[in-house]
Amino acid sequence: MSRFFVSEPEDLLIEGENAETPARVSSRASMVDRFKGCGVAAGLRVDWDDLRRRILIPGRLRAAIVEAMRSKDPVASARAAAEDMTGVSTLGSGWIDVCPEAPIVVFVNSRSGGRLGPIVKGRLIELIGQEQVFDLAEMKPSDFVQYGLACLEKLADLGYYCARSTRDNMRVMVAGGDGTVGWVLGSLGELHVQCREPIPPIGIIPLGTGNDLSRCFGWGGSFPFAWKSTVKRCLFRAATGSTSHLDSWHIVVSLMDGEAIDIPHSLRQTREYTFPQEEDNEGAWPDKFTCLEGVFFNYFSIGMDAQVAYGFHHFREEKPHLAQSLITNKLIYTGYSCAQGWFFTPCVNDPTLRGLNNILRLSIKKINTSDWEHVRVPSSVRAIVALNLHNYASGRNPWGSPKPEYLAKKGFVEARSDDGLLEIFGLKQGWHASFVMVELISAKHIAQAAAIRLEIRGGQWNHAYMQMDGEPWKQRLSSEYSSFVEIKRVPHQSLMIRGD
Repeated sequence: MSRFFVSEPEDLLIEGENAETPARVSSRASMVDRFKGCGVAAGLRVDWDDLRRRILIPGRLRAAIVEAMRSKDPVASARAAAEDMTGVSTLGSGWIDVCPEAPIVVFVNSRSGGRLGPIVKGRLIELIGQEQVFDLAEMKPSDFVQYGLACLEKLADLGYYCARSTRDNMRVMVAGGDGTVGWVLGSLGELHVQCREPIPPIGIIPLGTGNDLSRCFGWGGSFPFAWKSTVKRCLFRAATGSTSHLDSWHIVVSLMDGEAIDIPHSLRQTREYTFPQEEDNEGAWPDKFTCLEGVFFNYFSIGMDAQVAYGFHHFREEKPHLAQSLITNKLIYTGYSCAQGWFFTPCVNDPTLRGLNNILRLSIKKINTSDWEHVRVPSSVRAIVALNLHNYASGRNPWGSPKPEYLAKKGFVEARSDDGLLEIFGLKQGWHASFVMVELISAKHIAQAAAIRLEIRGGQWNHAYMQMDGEPWKQRLSSEYSSFVEIKRVPHQSLMIRGD
């Protein structure tokens, strides 16, 4: 019998349960989101003592994990912990009764959520202790994967049952926006590459501006006013929630060698990657080039929307005191949309600069095929988005819900976050994008693809703006040489804890 209790059965009416699935429910942004408690009903009451027994990692294990991350030596930390436990509980026999059923560690982006980031961090430390809460400004998630989890694995190899149980049942919470969640997901994905399964599933405390990953998996669109009780309920859902699968996508971007670029933390330089030098490539191949690679989970885009995001991102970095609330951020974002000319396309002097088709050629692979197929980009499109979720730009669904007969006519299938496909759509001028964002119309459907290749050549364009999962960057273009972007699905899927 569960040790959790609720006040009345009707208090368990959690957003999403006893209703339609999230994919069928309109997820447009609303201030109501702040009262929905991150997808967890305010009436849900938790027996906190029992929850702590389920999620708190035993003290010696916590200390060993933290020491391994600080020293970057998981073997030495595991041996020191084993020596400390010798004579107290041989082979961990005395630890079996206190092994947590769902041990949780939390990564907090203290810069997210304006003033709420540090507050949420303090509340989490108050509830579960400093050794299970990591500030991403001080500790990278890759350090947790490479050293913290490795320490648990070493202790498990030494015969400590509680270390093995903690490692196998580990769950991770992320307090931040979509970019922060993607950063942690990408770090945990390295466990697949290193054959170190199981992979911990992830839950979310939404502190970002858009929070589309959070919306998609039932954690809500924004952090509510009743934040103290909400943090506790989020931990409850993280410990008891079911899991869903999420596709992840590997991206490689080529740059001319020596180009200075402000690289997002989700991208890193790769040593070698071969782009096919096909005969029909529009531009020449540079003698020297550099490749960046990374993983995204929500979307990749190129064009005007990424340019607006780039301006907003740098404004927030330079003047953080002016971007400390969700409403303020949205107003600033709207201001950049106007300032960049997205709403005034007809006024642009040179019409050749209006559409992405002037600089970009799009090729795709459909599912279960090995041949690349060229896809025409409409001349009116000023931004192209490859979307994995059904949520984009703070809960909007630009792909829409096409009827079965339309899907059959276009050769499309119903969009899901685990179907192995990206939905590619276009946005025209800002007015078109505005109508799409309020869901009066759908975006310009271009294709569904299992892999994507973009060839980009500058012409009269000096730069291209790109972004993935809310992290934008500015890339120089050449009129002589081509740059490439290639996107393929990662063979494994990520696990997400459902908050609804």
